[in-house]
Amino acid sequence: MAGDIGGTNSRLALFDSENLSQPVFTRIYPSGEYESLGVILDRFLDEVRRDFGAGLPRRAGLGIAGPVEGSHAVVTNLPWRVDADQLVARLGMEKVVLLNDFAAVAHAVPALGPGDLHQLGGGPPQPGHPMVVLGAGTGLGQGFLIPMENGFRVVSSEGGHSDYPPRTPQEIRLLAYLSGKFGRVSCERVVSGPGLVNIYGFLKEEEGMEESPDLAREISLGDPAAVISRRGLEGVDPICDRALDLFCSGYGSLAGNLALTVLAKGGVYLAGGIAAKILPRLESGGFRHSFENKGRFGGFLQTVPVFLITQPQPGLMGAALAASRDEPPPGTHAF
Repeated sequence: MAGDIGGTNSRLALFDSENLSQPVFTRIYPSGEYESLGVILDRFLDEVRRDFGAGLPRRAGLGIAGPVEGSHAVVTNLPWRVDADQLVARLGMEKVVLLNDFAAVAHAVPALGPGDLHQLGGGPPQPGHPMVVLGAGTGLGQGFLIPMENGFRVVSSEGGHSDYPPRTPQEIRLLAYLSGKFGRVSCERVVSGPGLVNIYGFLKEEEGMEESPDLAREISLGDPAAVISRRGLEGVDPICDRALDLFCSGYGSLAGNLALTVLAKGGVYLAGGIAAKILPRLESGGFRHSFENKGRFGGFLQTVPVFLITQPQPGLMGAALAASRDEPPPGTHAF
């Protein structure tokens, strides 16, 4: 069994131990509607028995959107504390592995094939060199793969909560606007789904860009980030178009910073729920320009490939791979 446990949704899947690239049974549960992860897992296993007719899985790997320390984890945007030993007893399994959600994605990266990736510029990845995993969704996940003698060490990160670094006069004004709302401004206040909405609010309230009545009505009735990104891609609203440009530029700049941090010749891999939905804008130039615009190291970054992960559920795949190993995999906890 594998899980991708986030503040919005908890995705659970059952895998055949002989094929960990595709689940045989999946379910999605709204996380906020349940008092604990244990309750969701109980329901999933009941549905496995009832709807799939399978026996209980022996092992589980759970990617958690939040910090993980050994057998304990906290879900950042929910009042959940997760204990692997308690889950083993509750579920009757032989092993439950907890790992950060982006560490789970990172575990999947070496197993991805060409059909699971879409390249966004740069040269070929260099085998045996560090890799970065990055993804904007409800929050901003990060992780790293560091080469070792027999593979890679997965290093978890909470770098999405590091300070937001503005680069232009407009981004400095954006920082001031967000500081007024939140006090301290982290990267995920800008590069995430809620971050896109923050950028939109800045353009409307501080930069004086017009919001049409039709746009305001659609935002009030739906998912604001989805509305802004869709209408930005369609080019029907200048404010949405500009918000998406600022978002992609910030995303690219952050990805370039992380690539420099670990000299990621093995590539930067984009996961999360947003990148695939805005692929045309990521390809249009602003993302890659900001990725490479690093002064004396611009030439180096021109060689670093960026890949959009097109595999539907890399977090589930990575969690299943982590649980399948007889020894606890490197990088199953945060540092």
